[in-house]
Amino acid sequence: MARAGQDSTRRLKSNRKRKQSSTQWLERQLNDPYVKRAKADGYRSRAAYKLIELDERFDLLKRATRVVDLGIAPGGWAQVVRKLAPRAGIVGIDLLETEPLDGVTILQMDFMDDKAPGLLTAALDGPPDLVLSDMAANTVGHKQTDHLRTMALVEAGAWFAIENLAPGGAFVAKVLAGGTDTELLALLKSHFRSVKHAKPPASRKGSSEWYVVAEGFKGRSAPDDVAPVIAAQADQTKKAG
Repeated sequence: MARAGQDSTRRLKSNRKRKQSSTQWLERQLNDPYVKRAKADGYRSRAAYKLIELDERFDLLKRATRVVDLGIAPGGWAQVVRKLAPRAGIVGIDLLETEPLDGVTILQMDFMDDKAPGLLTAALDGPPDLVLSDMAANTVGHKQTDHLRTMALVEAGAWFAIENLAPGGAFVAKVLAGGTDTELLALLKSHFRSVKHAKPPASRKGSSEWYVVAEGFKGRSAPDDVAPVIAAQADQTKKAG
């Protein structure tokens, strides 16, 4: 605890070998209350509270029996699912290595690999009723390109959900720039009874991330005028990347 009259914000001593951006990130981590809470509560990342807060608003985990966690590393969301829906089957995937979690099947591979969807569904004893996606593409420093690459992952996650969710299921995904692209939003609205955006308090104020929450999965047959548009946009995105 800081002494009276002193600034309680922790600051790092200057280091010529450390980049200014790295110093700012470290200071932000040291002073972030969610980082401190995560350590105290045993969560692997502050992102756990984003799902907790989304669940408090949308009641996503109450009836969850089979959950797919796209972009599982380091495992914070899966930990929340295990705590709030202890009987649910959980399978996660990430290109990064993720430390094992009790009761969670983890696949270390690229979600964009053609084999990934089949392996994910095979790990569950039935269709998932909740697909979570906290995926984001590695940034290259070009804002438009970074946005397109991340939204391509969101679209892939949406199609996975549409092709595999049980009726009534839900899809939750991180999106950028305050919302979901028009074509993707049309796709979700054609397959889900409710599609909303939310920015949980745990998301940093300066961050461009929001979450799209699609609930009440209606079925797998996409309208003929929607699917080609999404496919065309996905093709353009791949070329841009």
